[in-house]
Order: sequence, then structure tokens, then C-alpha cells
Amino acid sequence: MEDGLPEAVASKLSPAERYGLRQTLLVVAVALVGVPFGLLLQQVTREGPLTRVDTSLAEWLHERVRDSASLTAVMKTLSFVGRPTFLVPLVALTTLWCVRSGARKLAAFLILTSLGGGAVDTIVKILVSRPRPSFDDPIATALGKSFPSGHAMSSTICYGAVVLVVLPLVAARWRPVLIAAVSLLVLGIGVSRLALGVHFLSDVLGGFVLGGAWLVGSVAVFEVWRVERGKPKTHPATEGVEPEEAKTLTD
Repeated sequence: MEDGLPEAVASKLSPAERYGLRQTLLVVAVALVGVPFGLLLQQVTREGPLTRVDTSLAEWLHERVRDSASLTAVMKTLSFVGRPTFLVPLVALTTLWCVRSGARKLAAFLILTSLGGGAVDTIVKILVSRPRPSFDDPIATALGKSFPSGHAMSSTICYGAVVLVVLPLVAARWRPVLIAAVSLLVLGIGVSRLALGVHFLSDVLGGFVLGGAWLVGSVAVFEVWRVERGKPKTHPATEGVEPEEAKTLTD
């Protein structure tokens, strides 16, 4: 016992336990942001070898997609489900469902993760200020700067956050299928931005890396919060976040 608390709960509240989780968060941040994203950013800002691949790939894709009406339609559909006009209602409706069901911690996770990710994307775009690909006969156009891809980053964060909220409601044998299906959708959204000629490869990769880092970091912070509230650790990739509270969604 520690200060009248059961030993199991007290151990979760110990400074050593919290320090270990924060250390894990730091390692994740360095691994996902400091290394791959830093390398991508260096290539973009210094016009390294990857930028030559960017240009060649953009021109190659443009030549093959522009004359195919069916392929263009598929790419535009994929691009649409990665737009804010689709993602915002998706997150908002899921958040409202959580609030109405009494799962307010899950609602907070969705709001803070999605809004925070959007703010980071905007800040990085402004700081890097990379122009988008330019063609004489563009398939599609887009506003704003190019790096990182907002579609790639936002879809990674928003779809990932929603999946982590609903995962406990899915039968265990179907959870890997759901994760794989959503991952393929997010990948398709990134490919669509390349095929439509509105982003370079490094933009999309940067969006995936930064979006994944933000999502993992948000989950790690939420896990620290769980431990500080005396809750047991979870395995978000297989259990979702706050699995106990998620059960109230079906009540």
C-alpha cells in the first residue's frame, strides 16, 4: 500500500512508471520525426537527390493518368475521402457519438489528436513553403504549399484515431482486417495526390511520416494519462485506446 492506495494502483502512479512512459514517448518522437522526417525535410529544403526523383515521377505519372478518364475518376474519389470536407464530418460525428454515449475521454482524444495534427501540418507547410508540381495541362489543382501532403497527413491521423476508438467494438479476429483495410485506404489517398499531380513523392512520404508520428505521440500521451489515473497499460494497436470506456459506445 502507498498512501492508502492498493499496491497495483500505486505502482501505476509511481514516478518511475511515469518516467518510463515519457521516455518511451521521447524515443518514439525521435525515431518517427527526428530521423525519417528530418531526412525528407533535408532533401526538400536542399534540393537533394530525392527531389530529382520527385520531378521525374511526377512527370511520368502525369503522362499516364491525364488521358485515362476512368483512372482520373478513381484518383479523384480517393482524393475526396482524404479532404477536410470529408474528414471533418467523420471525426465530428464520431466525437458526437462518443459524447452522447458518455465516452468523453475518447471524444477528447479525437478532438485533440485531429486538431493538433492539422495545426502541425499548417505550420510545417508555412515554414517549408515548397511550391506544388506545375504542368501546362494539369489534371487537378490545389491551394496552399506542397510539403507535407495535408491529405496524407490528415488521413493518417483522422482515420487512425477513429480506428483506435472503435477497435474494441470489433471482434478480435477482424481487428487486423480493419487496420489493414484502413491502411490501404490511406495509402490510396496518398497515391491519388501523386497521380493527380498536386504533390511530389516526398510530400506524401512526409505526410505519412509526420501524421504517423503525431498519431503515435498522441496515443503515447494518452497512455501516460491512463497510468496517471491509475488505469492499467493497454496495447492500442490491438485493443484501441481507453478500451474500458469504448464499451459504453454500445450501451
